[in-house]
Amino acid sequence: MKVGVLGAGTMGAGIAQVASQNGCEVVLVDLNQDMLTKAENNLDKILARLVEKGVVSDDDKINIQGRITYSTDSKDFKGSKIVIEAIVEKLEVKHAVFANLESIVANDCILASNTSSLSIASIGSALKNPSRVIGIHFFNPAPLMPLVEIIPAVQTSQETLTSAKSLIDSWGKVTVLCKDTPGFIVNRVARPFYGEALRIYEEGIADFATIDWAMTELGGFKMGPFTLMDYIGNDVNYAVTESVFAAFYYDPRFKPSFTQRRHSEAGFLGRKSGRGYFDYAEGVIKPEPTKDEVVGKQILDRILVMLINEAFDAVFMQVASAEDVDKAMTKGVNYPKGLLVWAEEIGLKNVLGQLEALFAEYGEDRYRPNPLLRRMAK
Repeated sequence: MKVGVLGAGTMGAGIAQVASQNGCEVVLVDLNQDMLTKAENNLDKILARLVEKGVVSDDDKINIQGRITYSTDSKDFKGSKIVIEAIVEKLEVKHAVFANLESIVANDCILASNTSSLSIASIGSALKNPSRVIGIHFFNPAPLMPLVEIIPAVQTSQETLTSAKSLIDSWGKVTVLCKDTPGFIVNRVARPFYGEALRIYEEGIADFATIDWAMTELGGFKMGPFTLMDYIGNDVNYAVTESVFAAFYYDPRFKPSFTQRRHSEAGFLGRKSGRGYFDYAEGVIKPEPTKDEVVGKQILDRILVMLINEAFDAVFMQVASAEDVDKAMTKGVNYPKGLLVWAEEIGLKNVLGQLEALFAEYGEDRYRPNPLLRRMAK
């Protein structure tokens, strides 16, 4: 089977690797020859490490690289059964690209976008046959992260959905089905992990290190919110926050933070710039958290009930099934437990009580408990 991937950045190159490792003939297209050369060299290094670890054989290494054609010409997508686009997150660029792809590939070729924030319906509007468009959202790094969100648009045919999902399933990925709404599952449900942590800092309850300590040591999260934002990049995380906020018609639940904006404006982007919420310069000692378990528990509980409320909202608004929401958060962002399962463990009345107390104290819509949570707590 021939698979096309458009865009040779980290994500596109990762998707090409996954497809090739699963026996597909792959055409990786990028207009920038330097990007293609870099992608090919990077894959050589990755495969060499996998050979060293005994994950793949020398023959596998040769075959995986041999199944990928690196090209600067989109016409090489001809004959592909699916083309997955992984380029810049600009709608006008995607419209031009998808219209061009449709003129090259056969009528039964699926045209997929790896977008994390744009409407699949809007991307599909550029096509003469929008029933073939679908969102296939991988997580970075694509070869290692098991989760893939599958997002049909309102125009997507059942045949396109069934074919796309079965292909990604056959690559050994964990697929979840979600509605074409802002942030899909993961980027929607995870907003309070960052937003409420920033709010707690802005209120002077705790510093960055203490909030991170509470979430990792007491909550079991792999990374604290500030370490994770520094890892993702403050510019990237802030841009997603702003786009989700605007896409939800400025719902206060998704309100961005001035702290994050100022760090982004100052060029404190995180690891990639050498400084974010923490300083990554050589020899700098990371600040010690204040290990007060009472304060730590308050921080964890507040962020956790906000995450749970968002997970309930995703189910309530039929963005995804309860099972897929929990699967997405554990497989896509490595949460220690599914949020809905976690809510049952804590007790739904307890979760509701904490949210009602926050809502009563602040009088802000960001703390309003979800109706499904209220019903289930009753």
